[in-house]
Amino acid sequence: MIGVHTVTFDCAEPYELAQWWGRITGWSIAGYEPGDTEVLLEAPSDRPHEPNLLFIKVPQGKTVKNRLHLDVWPVGGATRDEEVERVVGLGAKPYEDHRNPDGTGWVTLLDPEGNEFCIVRSEAERS
Repeated sequence: MIGVHTVTFDCAEPYELAQWWGRITGWSIAGYEPGDTEVLLEAPSDRPHEPNLLFIKVPQGKTVKNRLHLDVWPVGGATRDEEVERVVGLGAKPYEDHRNPDGTGWVTLLDPEGNEFCIVRSEAERS
């Protein structure tokens, strides 16, 4: 049996991308600065079930669809649609809208370097 400690993003600008993900998650980075080739965004200690996010500089750009992506959900009372609006306002690009008339579904977005991620309904919306 294993646990997931870190999800790693290959990227061109680790510090900048980690800062962006920090803004959408509310997590902070500490001890890193622009130009670092690896930047760790640590999950808050009160959410130990969530993996850290690691951003590593690679020379290649993204050329194809991700084989792995994050599904994220609102915490703290916001709805899926409110979070989609907020995250797009912070620079995410809409990619695919899979919301259904009955309220189910998700929205796929792209982060500033083109990595796909999905925002799903909050726990309260699924209850």
